[in-house]
Amino acid sequence: MLSKSIEIEVKAIIEKVRQEGDAALIEYTKRFDRTDIESIRLPLESISDSKTEVSASFKKTISEAIDNITAYHVNQLPKNFEITRDSGVVMGQRILPLSRVALYIPGGTAIYPSTVLMNAIPARIAGVKEIVVLSPPDSNGELNPHVLYACHLLGITEIYRIGGAQAIAAASYGTESIKKVDKIVGPGNQYVTMAKKMVFGDVAIDMIAGPSEIAVIADSTASPAFIASDLMAQAEHDANARLFLITTDENIAKAVIEELRVQCPKMSRSDIISKVLDQNFEIQLATTIDECITIANSIAPEHLELAIESPFDYLDDVINAGAIFLGHYTPETLGDYYAGTNHTLPTNGTARFSSPLGVYDFIKRPSYLYYTAEALKAVSTSVQEFADIEGLTAHKNALEVRNHAGKK
Repeated sequence: MLSKSIEIEVKAIIEKVRQEGDAALIEYTKRFDRTDIESIRLPLESISDSKTEVSASFKKTISEAIDNITAYHVNQLPKNFEITRDSGVVMGQRILPLSRVALYIPGGTAIYPSTVLMNAIPARIAGVKEIVVLSPPDSNGELNPHVLYACHLLGITEIYRIGGAQAIAAASYGTESIKKVDKIVGPGNQYVTMAKKMVFGDVAIDMIAGPSEIAVIADSTASPAFIASDLMAQAEHDANARLFLITTDENIAKAVIEELRVQCPKMSRSDIISKVLDQNFEIQLATTIDECITIANSIAPEHLELAIESPFDYLDDVINAGAIFLGHYTPETLGDYYAGTNHTLPTNGTARFSSPLGVYDFIKRPSYLYYTAEALKAVSTSVQEFADIEGLTAHKNALEVRNHAGKK
């Protein structure tokens, strides 16, 4: 839940950026990121230099990930269509990319090159011409080379070292250095989320994302060690993350708890994981897998793992989940980084009506329509009846003047 105090603070930040532009961005970067920057835009040489600052193994891995993510998302691109009728009517739909989008990439102490891939690749496939990256700098005013190398591989050269609500405001309304965008996508903290919520309508956004969440459905064939590891993988994101274990086997539940006790202290973010396990971890016992699926559908989790013997037998029954991971050897981590499906997913139960980020989030679909004079005359009476019923005489008149003119 986004607090009222955050709302007030973010509103002030947005207004200051709208009024003072770059000066406000530089001031906020000094205050929040504790670094002085002379210019907001990252020099091109910093992007190029990233090629020498990352390992050969990372270059290989990220290239493989790009191939996988591209292969999946290219199938999402819809097609134009046109319908021509004998009466002289033509109607259709055009698929057009958004012109300019901003990708928000969390930064500072965090490193998220995967977020660049998951946001930029669908945008590129959609045909977006201008892709902008916004990311807060470290204490030296720099961005992580792994993030920059991801940008380099995807041909992104317009990168701004700003973060927080101020970055969202700049992209939404423009400043001296930043041209406003059509849409902002990408995850962020509560301030970023609040800012996206407040600018929506002036600019499009991907979603209002909440803390990460995972539900695991497990039967007696599941590995408690695997389940514990996957639960912790989500818990380490955020102390407000939500974890669910839904199982038909009480012994599995007990064994998972024991595995968590053993594995958690070994994790670098064990303090965050422990807090989630104490406050936001729920175990539910069910009689059948069908009952487990019903419970999961009511939760509508961001990630759902079917750690069961025959997962494909139950896939069609899952109707509310952002992403579904099937079987014992498909950890959610695969989806976060490498396999190809997108890791930007609906949270807080919004999987009931929302989908993962995809190519369709970067396109618009205008329709078009053509009638000949004869085709219009043939339907004029029917259309005028609608106008009469709704009491809209100007609508009716638009048909009558054409019928009297008798022109195409």
